Amino acid sequence: MDKMEVKGQMHEWKGKLKQKYANLTDDDLKHEEGKDEEFWGRVQKKTGQAKDDLVKWLKGLG
Repeated sequence: MDKMEVKGQMHEWKGKLKQKYANLTDDDLKHEEGKDEEFWGRVQKKTGQAKDDLVKWLKGLG
């Protein structure tokens, strides 16, 4: 997945992640340009899911 694809879907993904994982905060879901790995690290830590599994789930939602 390239960075443009992630950037284009980030707002939608944040909402879906927050719906499924209520323990995620706005700070956890804060995404800054060039800090993709930090974002995914926070999400993985809070959800206990691997990045690839999370991305696969998000892409499967449409």
